Amino acid sequence: MLTGADLLAKVKDLGDISKSDLVRACGYVSQKKDGSERLNFTAFYEALLNAKGLDLGNGSPKGRRGGRKLSYSTKIQFNGNLMVGNAYTAMLDLKPGDEFEIKLGRKMIRLVPLGAEDEDE
Repeated sequence: MLTGADLLAKVKDLGDISKSDLVRACGYVSQKKDGSERLNFTAFYEALLNAKGLDLGNGSPKGRRGGRKLSYSTKIQFNGNLMVGNAYTAMLDLKPGDEFEIKLGRKMIRLVPLGAEDEDE
C-alpha cells in the first residue's frame, strides 16, 4: 500500500481513472474469506488525507473524550441548513469568524478558506 509522497505521485500519474482502479493500483486491496477481492476505500482515503497533511489521529479531536464516533455524514436540517458539527471544526482547528467560499460541483459542496488558493483552479 502506497503512502505519503509515493501515494500522491501515483494518484497524479494515474490521472482520470475510476475510483476502484485507483484504489487497486495504489495497493489498497485485500482478500475476502471466499477469495474475492475487497477494495479498502476507507484506508485509501485516510492515507490520501494523511499524505496531504491532514492527520485524523485516533478519531477524537483535541479535548474530546468518548462519546459518539464521527460518522462523516450529515443531513439537511428542517430549516434547510447544513450542519457541520463542532468535532469536525475542532479537527480542522477552525475558529468562530473563519470565512469560506462555497464551491459547488457535481453533487458536491466544497468549502475553501477565503484567501487560500484552490488546488483545482
